[in-house]
Amino acid sequence: MKDIKPIFRNLEKMLRQSSWFDDGWEIYNRGVYMQLYKENWHNEAQGGIHFETYIEAPQLKQKEFPICMHAEEDCPSQSEFVRKFMDLEGEKIKGWKGYQTIGSGYHICQRNLPLNFKNLEQKLYEEFNRLRQLEGGIEQTLSEL
Repeated sequence: MKDIKPIFRNLEKMLRQSSWFDDGWEIYNRGVYMQLYKENWHNEAQGGIHFETYIEAPQLKQKEFPICMHAEEDCPSQSEFVRKFMDLEGEKIKGWKGYQTIGSGYHICQRNLPLNFKNLEQKLYEEFNRLRQLEGGIEQTLSEL
């Protein structure tokens, strides 16, 4: 089994070096699990709004892993947030190759990626950059609650 932690360490470094990162972005990285979020997204305890990926034993076995957006229990007015956010950004997400919109419970959207170790850091970086395009919709939705 290949050690995933260096991939996540390198991904975190790439994200932190991005030109946009200093604008209030935060990373929670516990080795094989990562969240990217803004400081005002109620994610201090990792239960708010965030973009997430992980590669743990089940994903290694399945040879695929998710990258997704969640609005968990610390998100204010969670069900209202999810509904309003999906109204605002759902069509954009549906236009992204491989993404499925869910919009129920805390799950906003998800894409499953093949577990291919070649260029994995770069692929994850590209997907987090794609999800980051939802920042304006998240901010707008939060401001309307």
